Amino acid sequence: MIEVDGTLKSRLAVWLLVTVSALGALLLIEAYVSSQRAAERAYDSQLEAAALTIAEAVQWQEGRPVVEIPAAALQILATRHQERVFYAVLDADGQRVSANLEFPIPADGRERVAERPVWTNADTPGAGWRLHGREFDSAGWETQDPVQIWVGHTLAGREALAGELFERAVTRFLVMVLLAGLLMLLAMRVALTPMRRLRHLLRQREADDMRPFDARVPEEMRELAETLDTLFARQRESRDALLRFTADASHQLKTPLAGLQSTSELALQSPRPDEWRRALAAVHGGAERTSRLANQLLSLARLRHVADGSEMRRLDLAALLRETVLDWAERDVARDHDLGLADLPGASLFIHGEPWALRELLGNLIDNALRYTPAGSMITLGLVRQADEVELFIEDDGPGVAPEVLERLHQPFERGGRQDTRGSGLGLAIVDSIARRHGARLRLAAREPHGLRVGLRFPLSAEETP
Repeated sequence: MIEVDGTLKSRLAVWLLVTVSALGALLLIEAYVSSQRAAERAYDSQLEAAALTIAEAVQWQEGRPVVEIPAAALQILATRHQERVFYAVLDADGQRVSANLEFPIPADGRERVAERPVWTNADTPGAGWRLHGREFDSAGWETQDPVQIWVGHTLAGREALAGELFERAVTRFLVMVLLAGLLMLLAMRVALTPMRRLRHLLRQREADDMRPFDARVPEEMRELAETLDTLFARQRESRDALLRFTADASHQLKTPLAGLQSTSELALQSPRPDEWRRALAAVHGGAERTSRLANQLLSLARLRHVADGSEMRRLDLAALLRETVLDWAERDVARDHDLGLADLPGASLFIHGEPWALRELLGNLIDNALRYTPAGSMITLGLVRQADEVELFIEDDGPGVAPEVLERLHQPFERGGRQDTRGSGLGLAIVDSIARRHGARLRLAAREPHGLRVGLRFPLSAEETP
């Protein structure tokens, strides 16, 4: 029973969504970090520019630095986000020359500024600050002392700028995701086109069309197409075999039925009771042979097309062989032959099989040997164990079969060129079908100086394997 387990489109979409989501998360994290860094660089550049502008305005009067903060510096510090700004100019002793706020500058910051420019964060009640400090060598007429310039502003502006940059990145990302989704749907539709084309070809085929595929498929679908071709080839072979079997069976049934019809017509034209009796005997014999042929045809059809192997069980092949041979030895058909058993192994030999099918196999082997050998022939059955297999064999000292016929002797209605018997040629075909169902191998060989040997190798059950 076929059960629908989702669709390829949904599976591809889920996997692509998971992949895009993972990559998107990484990209969003990178965009957030990049936005923060860009905002930091932009506002730090403003602080640096403001510090340089203030440094250019430092003057010296009576040996002390004097500064009037230029409007340009204030314009640089001022932004559209209305942050609070801070500036301070310190002399060499750390005293404030000019400042707009009483903002505590860390002592370690003043020491580090003497070595290199400093950017640092500071907190005051109600706001966080970003500070930049630089030290400049200012030359006066009487003295030459360095001055420190500190500028800063609150973090609202850079946080707002980082948010704007991140929002733009997210917008671009969402647009890209939307476009990628549309392209993904288009790509899946294009990629699945060969599958739809293959499905269309299958639906267009007639029920009895078993020709190989004539289609171009991508490499990923090559194995599927080859598997379908193999399936069609098997179906074609099975159909042809069934047609040949039906034709052969019809021919085999037509001959005895025609004989019965002609015998009965001749008897009906005769007024003599003894002619009627002979006709009835002939009709009875013909009906018996036809019934046997019909039974063999049904057995072969059951083995090839109906039986499902549900009756398989573990059984003792030696016991089954002994029981079957004893049963056939007591029948009238075997009274003119020397039918017997070779020495069997002392231990039981277990295989997995269907009792009815194996009895059918043994019955056909014995019946074939009795029919195709002359009276007085010796027919022997036996078992030989070989590693993890057991060989069931039957051999006779009859006329044998020509070597060129051996390979096709197991085909339906093949009688080895013998027309002097009443066999149907189905016995070994039934044996071969049963052997295949049990995983056994059939082998036919000529005996010296004359006769035939039929061997079947069955795998032993796991409990019997050494």
